[in-house]
Amino acid sequence: MKTKNTINKLFVILVGVVCLVLLFLPTGFENPSLVNGALREKARVISVNDEDLQNHSVVTVGTQDLELEVLTGDFKGDILEANNVLMGQKKIDKVFKTGDEVLAVLTLNKEKNKVISARADDFFRINIELILFVLFALFLVSFAGWTGLKALVSFIFTALCMWKILLPLFLKNYPPIPLSLFIVSLTTTVIILLVSGFTRKGLVALLGSIVGIVLTSIMALLFGYYFKVPGTVHEFSETLLYAGYTHLRISDIFLSAIFISAAGAVMDVAMDIAASQNELIQKKPGMKIRELIQSGFSVAYPVIGTMTTTLLFAYSGSFIFVFMVFMAKGTPMVTIFNTNYIAAEILHTLVGSFGLVLVAPTTAIIGGYVYTRKGREKVLSE
Repeated sequence: MKTKNTINKLFVILVGVVCLVLLFLPTGFENPSLVNGALREKARVISVNDEDLQNHSVVTVGTQDLELEVLTGDFKGDILEANNVLMGQKKIDKVFKTGDEVLAVLTLNKEKNKVISARADDFFRINIELILFVLFALFLVSFAGWTGLKALVSFIFTALCMWKILLPLFLKNYPPIPLSLFIVSLTTTVIILLVSGFTRKGLVALLGSIVGIVLTSIMALLFGYYFKVPGTVHEFSETLLYAGYTHLRISDIFLSAIFISAAGAVMDVAMDIAASQNELIQKKPGMKIRELIQSGFSVAYPVIGTMTTTLLFAYSGSFIFVFMVFMAKGTPMVTIFNTNYIAAEILHTLVGSFGLVLVAPTTAIIGGYVYTRKGREKVLSE
């Protein structure tokens, strides 16, 4: 038992070290031209002049003239004149008022000792984002203790793998499907081993998750082909093409996103079933394979029922306004469901839900064999 606990703790430390390495690992897409000759500092709006703004129905255009007090950096305390240009696009325009804290972009002269111009780029949200993350981390650790700490490490590891490995390799045009499968399998393995340790429960959940992810990816590829939904259906995908990344396999990245999105729910179902079967075999060590598998199925039925609806909520929530527009215009249902971005969400939801249905019995079967095999006491113990 002590040896197992030591191994688990060493694994947590190892993953923590990997997180530190990934944190400082360059992506290869850093752009020095965006920071050379310009500073990004926190500032406070101390006065606003809205005389140039013009309201046209629901949109506002024009320029806000601002006075900013710089709150950080070498120019802290300086009062600068800045502007905020409104383009008439409500999803990107910001209207500032006195007292707002903003991210100010300060353009410097060649000697970098004087500010030539300033611009209010956006509201300053870093502080509140950090506060929210710290509250999340504190609540997780205080509620779940050592397990919560391991879950927090897995959360950070997954985020860093996505940002530092997956996205840069996508941009370098590595094959999206196998790359995504590798990253999802890697993060799933680390998450499960962190939370469950090197145990039979972890082994069953891991095997079930990997099988479920592979099956989900096959479903995504198969039905993605017949749905004929272009990868450019996702927002900002065309922006990448216009930025010079015409070589990217946008459609493959779109399909990869389907099973990446479903991976968390698949892992959750696999862990639920693995944990339930583990509890059963602990209470009743003499259970036969068929009996334990059937018990796993019994656990899977209600889990599947709720998790599939969870995916429906998760994926459709971002499309509330789209459906409202269609309804407001009286658009026929046949038109709605043939629209490419609606079809993309249907593909997301149904393939993800199909993955959950597949992973449940698969995990139950794997658990039946792993938990009841002979000599299990000598291999992976709980």
